[in-house]
Amino acid sequence: MTDIMNNLPEEHKKEENFADLFESYSKGMNDDVRIGDKIKGQIISIGKDCVFVDTGIKIDGVVDIDELLDENQEELPYKEGDFLELYVVAYNGSEIRLSKAMSGDGGINVIMDAHENSVPVEGKVKAECKGGFNVDIMQKRAFCPISQMDTRYVEDPKQYVGNTYLFLITELEEDGRNIIVSRRQLLENEQKKARDQFFKEIKTGEEFDGRITKLMPFGAFIELIPGIEGMVHISEMSWSRIEQPEELMQTGDTVRVKVIKIEDDTDSGKRKIALSMKQIEANPWDSVQEKFGIGDKLRGKVTRCMKFGAFVEIAPGIEGLVHISEMSHKRVVHAEDVAEPGSTVDVMVKEINLQDRRISLSMRDAEGDPWIDIEKKYSLGQSVEGMIEKKEKFGFFIELEPGITGLLPKSRISSSSNSALFDKFKQDDRIKIIISEIDTDERKITLAPNDSQEEGDWKSFAKSPEKSFGSLGEKLQQALSQKKE
Repeated sequence: MTDIMNNLPEEHKKEENFADLFESYSKGMNDDVRIGDKIKGQIISIGKDCVFVDTGIKIDGVVDIDELLDENQEELPYKEGDFLELYVVAYNGSEIRLSKAMSGDGGINVIMDAHENSVPVEGKVKAECKGGFNVDIMQKRAFCPISQMDTRYVEDPKQYVGNTYLFLITELEEDGRNIIVSRRQLLENEQKKARDQFFKEIKTGEEFDGRITKLMPFGAFIELIPGIEGMVHISEMSWSRIEQPEELMQTGDTVRVKVIKIEDDTDSGKRKIALSMKQIEANPWDSVQEKFGIGDKLRGKVTRCMKFGAFVEIAPGIEGLVHISEMSHKRVVHAEDVAEPGSTVDVMVKEINLQDRRISLSMRDAEGDPWIDIEKKYSLGQSVEGMIEKKEKFGFFIELEPGITGLLPKSRISSSSNSALFDKFKQDDRIKIIISEIDTDERKITLAPNDSQEEGDWKSFAKSPEKSFGSLGEKLQQALSQKKE
């Protein structure tokens, strides 16, 4: 056949091509178009009041511009070449009228066509009624069950009254006297298309502004588009440690999230989207070296206490450990005794390990060294008061002030004229002693009993630590002065 066509004169080739075109055109004339058909067509021209759409047959479709404008929209959001999905609402053999939905004063036949062909109809919600709403459909009364008004649970029915929506006629009985409609079916159909398109295009690493729909102890559910939710695990909400999502957000809030994982759930057959809020921002550990240095004195928040110490947040997402030995100059048994979770403390940076992401902190170093200028605070023979920190076989450790502990040797207790009184002292009791020796290099203070302490004094002193000491220290100081002279 090809060889024959090639051998034909040029004018016969043109006639043959014209015949093919005419045959193709004639096929289009025989295409059947019915009211209710859904057509996807390309915009071929835009007039002053109408838009003309290629329907795929010889007759173009026409739709009013007002039909294509959303509420409060003044300019047409489409241009020539764009595709539209519309319904055939009228066809008389020479003209095809298109619309997003059937509306107006149509009679029972139009309503029946809409029902049979699942064409959306425009309806105005007139009032609430038992179990749902009264809806005006083409000047006929219809009923929409409350469960069919939206895809979500309807908490406030009043917000729908007075609004105009698109509905599907689900039941039609008694020649139009009993009409039941659903808006939910339309919304679900639209959401399914949107979901399918969404999952075709979504990629790991994309960011969205989503609405928080539900908070759980383990995280939050975020609606990315209507009908599509992802979840932010509590560990992905903030670089800082949080105990519950309510610390950062409430239901209904809008948050920025990043898609970090998409996977199929074999149990439900749905797709799961894992989201992150904290990964929107850079990891704070990436800039630790720029922000902190050894010896820096900082103020931080105690996040949790353990047997071995306390964790302190010195910047959002940056925690350091204060070992229990670094919490105070005095002996600490329980970290909570010095730093409660939620409290603010001063710390000093002792060590930074970037590889393991660990920072060692010290609270006692931040307080300063109590041994500095110790000679100005205490002198030989000085009578002082202290608290028994610990009783050992070889003597008593007595705290003079935080970070300054002296030893009262057993040998000196035995040589005291009131040695029997010392057996009655217990840990945490307050006692009167005398400074006997100070070794600043070794950071040691040796104490001696205050022999002016009598049993009556001991009883009252243990109860009232503010009471004055005896005068033995003054006598020793006086003796030393006389010796120098």
